Amino acid sequence: MADSASAPRVPLASVTPAIALGPLDGRYRSATAPLVDYLSEAALNRDRTHVEVEWLIHLTSNSVLPGTSPLTAGQQAALREIVSGFDGSSVNELAEIEQVTVHDVKAVEYFIGRRLAAIGIEDLTSLVHFGCTSEDINNLSYALGVKGAVENVWLPAARDLVNRIAAMAEDTRAVPMLSRTHGQPATPTTLGKELAVTAHRLTRQLDRVAGTEFLGKINGATGTFAAHYASVPGADWQQVAKSFVEHLGLTWNPLTTQIESHDWQAELYADMARFNRILHNFCTDVWSYISIGYFAQIPVAGATGSSTMPHKVNPIRFENAEANLEISNGLLDTLASTLVTSRWQRDLTDSSSQRNIGVAFGHSLLAISNVAKGLERLNVAEDVLAADLDTNWEVLGEAIQMVMRAEAIAGAPGMENPYERLKELTRGHRVDAERMKEFVSGLGLPAEAEARLLALTPATYTGIADALVDHLKK
Repeated sequence: MADSASAPRVPLASVTPAIALGPLDGRYRSATAPLVDYLSEAALNRDRTHVEVEWLIHLTSNSVLPGTSPLTAGQQAALREIVSGFDGSSVNELAEIEQVTVHDVKAVEYFIGRRLAAIGIEDLTSLVHFGCTSEDINNLSYALGVKGAVENVWLPAARDLVNRIAAMAEDTRAVPMLSRTHGQPATPTTLGKELAVTAHRLTRQLDRVAGTEFLGKINGATGTFAAHYASVPGADWQQVAKSFVEHLGLTWNPLTTQIESHDWQAELYADMARFNRILHNFCTDVWSYISIGYFAQIPVAGATGSSTMPHKVNPIRFENAEANLEISNGLLDTLASTLVTSRWQRDLTDSSSQRNIGVAFGHSLLAISNVAKGLERLNVAEDVLAADLDTNWEVLGEAIQMVMRAEAIAGAPGMENPYERLKELTRGHRVDAERMKEFVSGLGLPAEAEARLLALTPATYTGIADALVDHLKK
C-alpha cells in the first residue's frame, strides 16, 4: 500500500488568488481590511510616493534651488494624480522596478521619474529625492500611515466599543451585584458601576492615543543637512524642512541621527498596549461573569457551540479577543522597546520591525471587533444577580460594625468591639436574613440606627454606586 504522506499534493503556494499565510489577511480579513489602506506594504509605497511628490512640489514652489520656479497648477495636479491614482498596476510596476534596484525607496524614485516627461517636467528628474536619504522618505511615510490608521480606523473602532460599554453601564447603573474581592463575597456594587470603571479606564488611554504627536524629519544622511548646504548653501534648509514636515500634517523633529528617533512610536504603542491590557482584563471578567450565570448569552441561529455537546453556547468572542490582544501586545511591546534604540547614527533593526506595525494594529482591531460582537449577544441575568445577593447576607457585617463604631463615638453604650463581634458572627459562616436581623436587634443600637440597619439588604447596600456612573459624562 502506498504511503498517503508521500502522495503528491497541489502546492498551495501556487494557487491563485494567492492564499494568505496569516489569519489577518485570510480568515479575519473582513475585520482588519480597513488597515490595508494605511499599514500595508502597498500603502507604505503610496505614502512614499506622496512624500516624494510633495517634496518636489515644495522645493519648486519655494524656489529653493537656483534655476527652479514654481510648477503650474496643472503640473502640480498631475504629480498628485500619481498618488491619487496609485492602484494595483502601480504596485506591480514598483515591484518590477525593485527587482532591478533591490531597493524599495529607489524604486519609488524611478517610478515617479518615469512619469515626469508626460507632465512636461522631465528636466526636474534630478530634483526627485533631492537631498534625501531613504529614511527621510520612510520616517515620514510611516508617520503618515500610522497617523491615518490611528485616526481613521483604530481609534474610531476603539471609541465605539468604549461607548458601547458606557451605554451598558448606564442601562445597568442600578442593577445590584455582589462584589468579589479575592474571589470571595464582598461589599455589593452595581453592574453599571463596574462597567463604568472599565469604560473610564479605557477612555483615559484613548485620550492619550488621540493626543499622539506624530514626528517627522527630512535632514539628510546623518541629520546634519550636510549635502543640502554643500549643494545649495544659500537656502534656509531648517525652515524648508520644518515647513515641509508641517505641510504633511506632522510635527517637525529638529534633532535626529540618520533616522527619526521613533520615540513617538514607542509612546503610542505603549498607550495602545495599555488599552489592550485593560480590555483583556475586561474580557476575563465578562467571561467569568458568564460562567457564574450573571450574563446569559443569546444563541446565534444555526451556530454550533460544540461539535459534540449541542447545549453549549461558548463565550468565544471574548476568548478570541483575549488571544488577539495578547498577540498584539507581544508585537507592540517589541516595537516600543526596539524602535527607541539604534546603533550610533543608524542601524536597520527598525526597518524590519516597522513592517509589523500593521500586524500589531490588526490583532488589536480584531479583538475590539470581537468584544463588540460578544457584548451584542449578552443579556443581564438579574434574577441570578439577585439570588446571589440574597444568599450572602454576611456582607452586611461591614455596614453593621461601621454603624456601631459611629454610634460609639457619639456616646452610645454597649458598642464595644464591633469588628470582633461581627467577625465571630460572619467569618466563614453563611448568615441569612433572619439571623442578621436578630443580631442587629440585639445590639442595643439607638432606634434610628437600628431601623436603618434593619431596612438594609445586600441588594440595597450599594452606597452611591449608581450615581458614580455619571462620571462617564464628564
